[in-house]
Amino acid sequence: MNNGTGPGGAQPSRMPREWVAAALRRERAKAGISLSELAKRAGIAKSTLSQLEAATGNPGIETIWALAVALGVPFSVLVESPAPAVTVIRAGEGPTMHAENSSYAGTLLSAGPTGVRRDIYHGTLEPGAPRESDPHIPGSMEHLVISTGRLLAGPRGETVELGPGDYMSYRGDVPHSYEALEPGTMFVMVMQHV
Repeated sequence: MNNGTGPGGAQPSRMPREWVAAALRRERAKAGISLSELAKRAGIAKSTLSQLEAATGNPGIETIWALAVALGVPFSVLVESPAPAVTVIRAGEGPTMHAENSSYAGTLLSAGPTGVRRDIYHGTLEPGAPRESDPHIPGSMEHLVISTGRLLAGPRGETVELGPGDYMSYRGDVPHSYEALEPGTMFVMVMQHV
């Protein structure tokens, strides 16, 4: 099986369907629930879940988040790849997921190892439709540091405008959003799961 690296040890720029398929099968088996039950809990069609588990579907970030919440696991559990002892992810590389209804793209930089429930992402967003995020698993916190551009982010009704170097933390287990106010907006997000 491919370890998820390309020539020279570089990570691929797209999420291999096989990673998601294997993780979904593994986590559904751990939870002891049927394909139908997981699809129902996640609010997706059983046929869609079947395609994802067969590595023939092409899920958007919203679908994977819904499945992670339904399984009670961090998002990264469904998209992480095996990692070597030293990991370097060059800018523009790494497993990247795209939102269905906005220009948001999130690249998983580091999944929390066993016993540590935190994940690190690099996000990009362009002005236009905001990235609306449903609640993550209970106890989730998000930490943002803006690299470039300007971002309006936070829980619904409590969004704050952030610029380069600004830091913000907020509950991730409530509806929240991100909206780019300038082209080329980039940020680092740390998701902490209690």
